[in-house]
Amino acid sequence: MTDFAVNHFAAVLSASTPTNLLLMATAGVLGGMYLFYRGFRLLQRKRLILNTPASKIRSASMGLVEISGSATGPYVINSPLKQTTCYYYRTVAWQYKQRGKDSDWVKVAEETLHVPFYMDDGSGRLLVDPSGAEMDLQCGFHEEYNRSILLGGPDMPGSVYSFLSRHGVESGRRIKVEESCISPKDSLFVLGTLSQNPGLDASVMPTWAGHTAKKSVTAGVSAKATAVGDTTGSAIGQINHQQQVLHLSGQPAAVPATEMTQQQKIAAALMKAGITNPAAWAVAGVSPQAAVQSGGLSAVATAPQKDSPETNETFDLHPPVVLMKGTHEATFFISWRSQRDLVMALGWKSTLMIWGGPALTLVAVYILLAHFNWL
Repeated sequence: MTDFAVNHFAAVLSASTPTNLLLMATAGVLGGMYLFYRGFRLLQRKRLILNTPASKIRSASMGLVEISGSATGPYVINSPLKQTTCYYYRTVAWQYKQRGKDSDWVKVAEETLHVPFYMDDGSGRLLVDPSGAEMDLQCGFHEEYNRSILLGGPDMPGSVYSFLSRHGVESGRRIKVEESCISPKDSLFVLGTLSQNPGLDASVMPTWAGHTAKKSVTAGVSAKATAVGDTTGSAIGQINHQQQVLHLSGQPAAVPATEMTQQQKIAAALMKAGITNPAAWAVAGVSPQAAVQSGGLSAVATAPQKDSPETNETFDLHPPVVLMKGTHEATFFISWRSQRDLVMALGWKSTLMIWGGPALTLVAVYILLAHFNWL
């Protein structure tokens, strides 16, 4: 076995240029060290999950808790690719690009949107604020598109084309997209901090790109809200009594100033100045729809269908406690796997990295020593 390994490395050394060998060996040393570090982090998470007792919502105590249940809530958003109702989505697009002599997949667009949702385990409901959570979600949509006549591929749906256009990505090239969501009734495992509500409410306004626009809604009251986001993530809310479903719709590129109406010009000026108070817009005689027409993104809230189970349910929109990322405890993890499956996955991954990392480092060090004739 030793002779085989030596002969194999000798063949690698003779077939590669000195510069490439040096780069590969250096990358191997660094990669092995990272795998070893990452493996220990996963092992720590596994032990943390095993050492944290699972709790029922009704009897959960303040601090770090494990909660398993199904996702529910009064408000949802529509994912851009599958157009399915959900509480959270992350959509990513990659483009196959030439980089010097090599070609590789390059991330060209990423979009994440969420609304607060509830966990229901049969003993009660708990508001979850997913801001800052590390997500382990099943990929619900994964597809590759290529306009090349030689390679072919499936036709690109309008929803994918709209998503790419919204981010200024050319759809004529080789594109790969994927999307993961938290949908109603999805089974989830959450490891996070149960803390006193710092002032959050179950807002009808979504959190977009790390910025939140909020409007309070009393329990049992239907509401409609319109949010308009510019490149800085600012948003404007308008509430009236109608339906309750949030959906995100793409808008065309910004309208040139010469083609804007007077309302659109005022709306653009207010957005540029960072004025997002609906009252200020009303005083200026401008509606949020004017901002939508001047370009950007919109999110509209409407109510669930009459036959939806959520229609007859009431939610505490101002709960006293919230499951969220803690101030002093950074661990906040949301997974579609059960606690048992998650522990098993963390176990084999950590073992592979903890043993594989040092092995890779030793191989890379051997190549470096051979390269400099230090053996």
